[in-house]
Amino acid sequence: MANSSPMFLLRTSFFHAFTITTTKPFSNSIISPFKPHQLHIKSTKMERSEITAEIEVGKSGKKKIFVSGATGKTGKRIVEQLLAKGFSVKAGVRDAEKAKTIFPNPNQDLQIVKADVTEGSEKLAEAIGDDSDAVVCATGFQYSWDLLAPWKVDYYGTVNLVEACRKLGVTKFVLVSSILVNGAAMGQLLNPAYVFLNAFGLVLVAKLQAEQYIRKSGINYTIIRPGGLKNDPPNGNVVMEPEDTLSEGSISRDQVAEVAVEALLQPQSSYKVVEIVARTEAPKKSFEELFSSIKER
Repeated sequence: MANSSPMFLLRTSFFHAFTITTTKPFSNSIISPFKPHQLHIKSTKMERSEITAEIEVGKSGKKKIFVSGATGKTGKRIVEQLLAKGFSVKAGVRDAEKAKTIFPNPNQDLQIVKADVTEGSEKLAEAIGDDSDAVVCATGFQYSWDLLAPWKVDYYGTVNLVEACRKLGVTKFVLVSSILVNGAAMGQLLNPAYVFLNAFGLVLVAKLQAEQYIRKSGINYTIIRPGGLKNDPPNGNVVMEPEDTLSEGSISRDQVAEVAVEALLQPQSSYKVVEIVARTEAPKKSFEELFSSIKER
């Protein structure tokens, strides 16, 4: 379910080959909209929550982030960057033994828990636990002959995560999605990348439906739509655009992970859908500048 799936690898190769030219998050000094250790919530289903928070920092003083799809190539980088930023991480994985090989070095701030997004919100809520302050979703279906796999993972799996967050009172959700998910509305029906990716069970359509569910959930969200994912080190600076803008380009997974982590730190990331690629000619901007350039929806 992680972004290391064959579909995403194919997407990486495809975009790389074609590169078609054609309310506030927390920091040490900012009160968090995420679920703190004591949180009182009034919410109406499918509406934004009204949140009053009383923060009681735990002994470690670190916020804990649940990462779904933590063993994927993007998810792994998100976990590593969260730890480097001083967060505590709960890595949600389907295969705990595999996770031990991906994260071989013991770390008191890293907890590995079994979590399959297709198994429903109740089990996910148990895995996320009442000690998680935010959820980052970096899952993606694994290529198979099952054409419903994208819907099981990329749609229903994401919905299950959102509902688990609602049960627990987790109030920040970051989703790693994809550019061109709304390609039909963008006039990109014949874009080779749109055609190619949707050949696998209409995965982009499934992702778009998941995005729409998140946006109606009442949770403070940041939806990140990266271009073609590259395993190489960053080459160029991050370009961030509003939703339904980019139809080409690629970006290093390291930079995608960085944007996902910064979405937890930047107040300007709330209730936004952002599209990102990397360009060598682009000027370097701070993440505050990048997120501030996108209007809240």
